[in-house]
Amino acid sequence: MDDAELHRRLELLRIEHRDLDAAIVAMLESGSVDQLQIARLKKRKLRLRDEIALVEDELIPDIIA
Repeated sequence: MDDAELHRRLELLRIEHRDLDAAIVAMLESGSVDQLQIARLKKRKLRLRDEIALVEDELIPDIIA
């Protein structure tokens, strides 16, 4: 992947991460709390965070000190 594709992928991952956060908040505020569904969303959010970190690492060049 080139840098443009990585930036686009990073943007999509961040959007999905924010959407999941909003979905979790909405579920908690709605009153009908499905703990299993919330746990699944939180797990997905953690996986996205890890994937975001991997893409960011690919975009940042290694600096030899």
